[in-house]
Amino acid sequence: MVRGALAALLDLESDLEVVAQVGRGDEVLAALEASAPDVCLLDIEMPGLDGIEATRAVRAAGRARVLVVTTFGRPGYLRRALDAGASGFVVKDTPAHELADAVRRVHAGLRVVDPALATESLLDGTSPLTDREADVLRAALDGGPVAAIAAHLHLSPGTVRNHLSAAIGKTGTRTRAEAARTARDRGWI
Repeated sequence: MVRGALAALLDLESDLEVVAQVGRGDEVLAALEASAPDVCLLDIEMPGLDGIEATRAVRAAGRARVLVVTTFGRPGYLRRALDAGASGFVVKDTPAHELADAVRRVHAGLRVVDPALATESLLDGTSPLTDREADVLRAALDGGPVAAIAAHLHLSPGTVRNHLSAAIGKTGTRTRAEAARTARDRGWI
């Protein structure tokens, strides 16, 4: 519903044309190939392939710039999206005229970032987690036992416990569930 509403709003602009819409991240590259857009608008959380990985894939294809338009305006997501190659990052409640302007600016090769989120990102700092700690916390979000996390990540249970312990310390929490939620809420995983 939101995707359709955004497309309808952008289609009202005389200099913008919506050439494709997809509901899954793993459909983005096929749509990119079929419709050759100049700018792709992607969300962070999409089924099939998340917006960060979809951004990386679009940029690797080298055919379009990416503007992330999401409900999840968190500093960690902003950093991860920009690191993946996004040219812009705005939240979905951005007024329509500002969203259209963001698309134009990204098309022109400029970087566009929601100002409040940019400030928050500077104050929040970068993720203190290593890539492996982030992987372990992501797997811990489901609340499964250490043995299941270890099997899923092809690690030993002792290694998983070590990564969880380090992540708990870095997030300033007391349990792995709290650490996983904190990391998710800050956009680190």
